Amino acid sequence: VGTPTKTSGVGAGRAADLRYIERAARTIAEVSEGPKIVVEKSTIPVKTAEALLTILRSNSRHGDFQVLSNPEFLAEGTAIADLRDPERILIGGERTPAGEAAMATLADIYARWVPRERILTTNLWSSELSKLVANAFLAQRISSINSISALCEATGADVGEVADAIGRDSRIGPKFLRASVGFGGSCFRKDILNLVYLCEHFGLPEVAEYWERVVRMNDWQKDRFTRMIVSTLFNTVSEKRIAVLGFAFKKDTNDTRDSPAIAVVRGLLQENATVAVYDPKVPAEAIRHEVLGPGATDARLVVATSAAEAAAGSHALAVLTEWDEFRSLDFVAIHAGMHKPACVFDGRNILPRAELERIGYRVFSIGKPASA
Repeated sequence: VGTPTKTSGVGAGRAADLRYIERAARTIAEVSEGPKIVVEKSTIPVKTAEALLTILRSNSRHGDFQVLSNPEFLAEGTAIADLRDPERILIGGERTPAGEAAMATLADIYARWVPRERILTTNLWSSELSKLVANAFLAQRISSINSISALCEATGADVGEVADAIGRDSRIGPKFLRASVGFGGSCFRKDILNLVYLCEHFGLPEVAEYWERVVRMNDWQKDRFTRMIVSTLFNTVSEKRIAVLGFAFKKDTNDTRDSPAIAVVRGLLQENATVAVYDPKVPAEAIRHEVLGPGATDARLVVATSAAEAAAGSHALAVLTEWDEFRSLDFVAIHAGMHKPACVFDGRNILPRAELERIGYRVFSIGKPASA
């Protein structure tokens, strides 16, 4: 059941819109006959189960209900593997005999393919909150290393080397320490802002401000990348062609929700650039819809069918999604068809930098010293 962010009223832009959750609960209560276990799978605010139980128990004449929280921890691109071999299964329920029995029933289902030691049981509120906090912590790590990437560029340090050095500390670990143009997707921003709203609701403004900074840092990183392109191209991209390689928020998906590419492309268009976008999986109409809005057109936004087509006649390449095919493009041929000096802005730090510099590109990578 979807839990989009509210677009109007109290909490607009932050709070979760629970109308669909409520509608589902009322439907269950209406058709239910006998005792039922209702399992929350959606990412929802803490205490939602309390509202669900109230609706279910107030609107059904047949049987009792137990509400369990069982958030999913699947990632786009690896969802099937994550389902088959999960790191953990989290089940939250009421700490009553009936609640414990309901949790045991759901745990028995998972135990058919998941080892028992990976199945965790908690109270309802811990489980509901854990999903929001998990996404917030992952996004926090990305914003943290991205903040350091700016310092690396200012000092001559290499963010990849810094990330490797700190990631070898077992207390930190290496995951989610890849500096980039920023995070995207349907969950991170939405869930952090929901967490911010919850903190404000419960009178914790300092905690709310802390987590909101994670989102602000991400927005700043995207803006900083756009400004890097403009300033490098002699402080103007007006009437210049910029090739954007990648539009999905990450590789192995066609999902463009909150993709960093949206902000970068819009920023370049505002600077009067012509932007040629190529993504191997995202349809042209989806790109236009995200950048311009439903049905809108702009001749300066070009959707190419290949990286070479996007790059032809361009002043710069900007890599915004880490698609594997971008690592092995014919950069010699692409360079021959570009205006000089030909610049590459690697927003994912995936390109063979030394090779590009030998060809003649000026290369600008996140958190690394710029080419001469």
